[in-house]
Amino acid sequence: MMDKNAKIFICGHRGMVGSACLRKFQKEGYTNIVTRTHAELDLRNQAAVKEFFECEKPEYVILAGAKVGGIMANKTHPAEFLLENLEIQNNVINQSFLNKVKKFCFLGSSCIYPCKAQQPIKEDYLLTGPLEPTNEGYALAKIAGYKLCYYLAKQYGFNAVSLMPCNLYGTNDNYDPENSHVFPAFIRRFVEAAANNTPEITLWGTGAPLREFLHVDDVANAVYFFMQNHNDPEVVNIGYGSDITIKELAEMIASAAGYKGKILWDASRPDGMYRKLMDSSRAHELGWQPQITLEEGIRRTIMEYKAR
Repeated sequence: MMDKNAKIFICGHRGMVGSACLRKFQKEGYTNIVTRTHAELDLRNQAAVKEFFECEKPEYVILAGAKVGGIMANKTHPAEFLLENLEIQNNVINQSFLNKVKKFCFLGSSCIYPCKAQQPIKEDYLLTGPLEPTNEGYALAKIAGYKLCYYLAKQYGFNAVSLMPCNLYGTNDNYDPENSHVFPAFIRRFVEAAANNTPEITLWGTGAPLREFLHVDDVANAVYFFMQNHNDPEVVNIGYGSDITIKELAEMIASAAGYKGKILWDASRPDGMYRKLMDSSRAHELGWQPQITLEEGIRRTIMEYKAR
C-alpha cells in the first residue's frame, strides 16, 4: 500500500487521464502530489527531466503525459508522434528507474494491438500482426514504453505496471470540432443541435461499427487500484467490457441531450475499423471493475459540457 504522505509525480496532470488521476488520489487523501506544466518541465528534454528527478525524488510516478491527437494528426505526422512520445517515455521511465522510484505506472492505448486482432482483444495478441496504419507511429511508441518498463522489471526489479485503456471519454475531454474523437464530437453536436432546434444532423459513415467506451474516472480508479495492489510488469487491459454500435451511441447521446430531430448517416464517409473490443478479464480477475455505466457517463459528460 502507498503511504498517504508519499510523494507522487503525475505526468500530464492537465490532460484527461492525468487530471482524473490527480482528482482520484486527492480524493483518497494524498496531499504530497507533484505536478509540472509543459512550460515548467518539457518531458522531451533529457537534461531537464534528469534535474527534476534528482531534485524532487518522487517515490511514485504515473506517466499519463503524451503527445496525442486524432486520426488526421496521427496520419499526417507519424514521425512526431513516434519521436516525441519515445523521448517523453524514455526520459521519465529511465529517470524513475535511476532514482529508485518505488512504483511506476505506464499508461498506453488499445491501439498497441494488431488492427485485425481477434475480438475481444486479449493481452496475448500484442505483436502478433500489423498495426492500424493511421496511428502506427503512436502505437509503436506505446509498445516501446511498455516493453522498456517490462525489461527493466525483469532485468533489474523495477516495479512497474502497464495499463492499456480502451476508448475514453469524460471530464476534460477535447471537444474541438476539427480533431475530437467520436464521443466528444457527438456530445458537442447533439447538445448544440438541441439548443438550436436543428431539424436534422448528418453523421459520418453507416453507424454500424462497434466501439467500447470507458469513463476516464474509471481509468483513474484502475490506476489507483493497480498502484496499490499489483506488482507485475505484464500489460493489463482496462476496458468497459462491452461495446455498442456508433448508431446506438449517437441515439443514446441525442436522447440524453434532448435532441428531437432526425439523425442521418452519410455512408460515403469512412466507417473505420469495424470492431475494437478489449478483453479485460485479467483486470477483473485481479480485482478491478468499472463503476460508471455508459448511461451515467453520458449524463455526467453532457452536464459538464453545458457548464463549460
